[in-house]
Amino acid sequence: MASSSSSSTHNWVYDVFPSFRGEDVRISFLSHLHLALDSKLIKVFKDNKIPRSLSIGSELVQVIRDSKIAVVLISENYGSSSWCLNELVEIMKCKDEFGQIVIPVFYGLNPSHVRKQTGKFGKAFENTCQNKSKYQKKLWQKALTNVADIAGYYSGSWDNEASMIQEIANDVLVRLKLTTTSMDF
Repeated sequence: MASSSSSSTHNWVYDVFPSFRGEDVRISFLSHLHLALDSKLIKVFKDNKIPRSLSIGSELVQVIRDSKIAVVLISENYGSSSWCLNELVEIMKCKDEFGQIVIPVFYGLNPSHVRKQTGKFGKAFENTCQNKSKYQKKLWQKALTNVADIAGYYSGSWDNEASMIQEIANDVLVRLKLTTTSMDF
């Protein structure tokens, strides 16, 4: 577990790094979350210009490491992307090494399906794991289990998306203020 001092000595470039499966949330939930965070003057990394490949590049790894908070938007198809899964492994590593704050958002998906890799999420995950090493699969499973164990947001327990997005933006703002305050001591 990272000590609180590790996050205060790290040089953060971004306030928030969002990890998400584009086809599920980019033009809906994510665009609204960007607006809510932008309205609070929270500096969010936006990946519009990063070319996609099978693995995340060193540039994106650095962006993840340079972000104080990772908001992980886990949707039904998140597990179908080795890119997303590799991002998540890096995010969980940064949580442990630098004290990066991780806020999971389970979008249209029960956290237990992520934790145990079951249901449609589990099937998509298993398909992604085909032709991958046992080691790679274990890394992804551990990251999924660990992120599902973090208190976060479950869209199924909200009456509407707008309220949930505002609450996430407020939560991010409070956590940023808390980490900034702890750096002043």
